[in-house]
Amino acid sequence: MIKAGIIGSTGYAGQELVRLLLGHPEAEIVWYGSRSYIGKKYDQVFGNLFEIVDAACMDDNMEELAQRADVIFTATPQGLCASLVNEDILSKVKIIDLSADFRIKDVSVYEKWYGIEHKAPSFIEEAVYGLCEINREKIRNCRLVANPGCYTTCSILTLYPLVKEGVIDPDSIIIDAKSGTSGAGRGAKVNNLYCEVNENIKAYGVATHRHTPEIEEQLGYACGREIVLNFTPHLVPMNRGILVTAYGNLTGDYTDAQIRAIYQKYYGKERFVRVLEEGIAPETRWVEGSNYTDVNFRIDPRTKRVIAMGALDNLVKGAAGQAVQNMNLVFGLPEETGLKQPPMFP
Repeated sequence: MIKAGIIGSTGYAGQELVRLLLGHPEAEIVWYGSRSYIGKKYDQVFGNLFEIVDAACMDDNMEELAQRADVIFTATPQGLCASLVNEDILSKVKIIDLSADFRIKDVSVYEKWYGIEHKAPSFIEEAVYGLCEINREKIRNCRLVANPGCYTTCSILTLYPLVKEGVIDPDSIIIDAKSGTSGAGRGAKVNNLYCEVNENIKAYGVATHRHTPEIEEQLGYACGREIVLNFTPHLVPMNRGILVTAYGNLTGDYTDAQIRAIYQKYYGKERFVRVLEEGIAPETRWVEGSNYTDVNFRIDPRTKRVIAMGALDNLVKGAAGQAVQNMNLVFGLPEETGLKQPPMFP
């Protein structure tokens, strides 16, 4: 059994990690870390796990945890994992970090967009960006995984085949994305109160959202050069889900059949990316609670653009599910182990 420890287990992504790992046939949780609830029973924080989890919340002592666990998940705010990790810890345990600390290779870009000093820049180069469908082989042999963000996972998977094959001009990309409120975390914020969110939709982080450089960097690798794009997120009054609608200028005269063949080339054999049938737009309700990403596209001959669409659950494929998928790769398990749950509906 893989012994797993979670630092930040009482956030939304952390609790989703707990839920998934409890159903994983090859893993057991040995540490429920939570700085906010040290000593409190975990099922008193999350009543859905009453008589399922009989453990108390512990601190974020990564040194001690590295002695007990085979893998540490850090579902924490930016900066914490980088402040705790060191060579001694990495020599003992694998780390899958759900924050942005090791996603961006350029330290100055990270510090500019996140507004904090990076505490462990020496480990950035070896960290592997944990988007399994793209970096599968690198993930298998690494000790530090940078688990991608939710918006970025959906945006990159939606656009990657088009950018990789040169079907669109990457500098023409505009990404319109929408997220449920759980994407903002479990902390108490006025902007996330029921009366603030209900019956409302709004753009936020316009031209400044922190996932922008992450998307640009990864799609830049796909096309072999640096790119600049527009990314605008929106908050919608639902618990879970990411919906991406992205636009790009076509570089030639492509037919629907040609572009569909490109998507099938990259995703036809993927377990967790579903290329929908012609004319079917991705919907968040059809991926909720699952590790699936649904993608599709439509060519607009009038504007000579392609409209690419994607949907996923921000807490599963956008966070905890992807982290478990990464764990499976690191420990040589079938990628879908513990992640076969079909989407929930209603």
